[in-house]
Amino acid sequence: MAFDTPAGTRGARPPSFSGPIGRWVQQLMMRQHRRSWKFQGMDLLFLTTVGRKTGQERVNPVAWFPYGDRTWLIVASAAGSAQNPAWYRNLAAHPDRIRIELRDKTVPVTAEQLSGPAREQAWQQIVAAQPRYAKYQRKTDRELPVIHLAPRPS
Repeated sequence: MAFDTPAGTRGARPPSFSGPIGRWVQQLMMRQHRRSWKFQGMDLLFLTTVGRKTGQERVNPVAWFPYGDRTWLIVASAAGSAQNPAWYRNLAAHPDRIRIELRDKTVPVTAEQLSGPAREQAWQQIVAAQPRYAKYQRKTDRELPVIHLAPRPS
């Protein structure tokens, strides 16, 4: 499925890290999370995408969930914002230029947005592990995209 989830008309205020203080806070947060690889009890990976406008690499900490053998699920929730997160739009623009950093390795990956029964099954797994995602979904009228990441074939 294509990365084509439209923005919603209602949702939570999206997290913002703008300006010099915001960038400093983001760097501090990234350093801290790389020490523990956790955030609010969730496992983190660091997702590297290529900016759709700038062409520059962007790194974002994202909660992940195991899915099958050596694959991962991530959710473009933006904490229930009406807008998709920027990293989701970057995935859509450059789906072939993604990698993830886990505690013990860096893996080039391909991304696929799940839909239909595959999304529903993955969604049930995610909300069972982290009920906060059901709360994020209730905050917005957009369907939160569930992305399956798999190692890129050599």
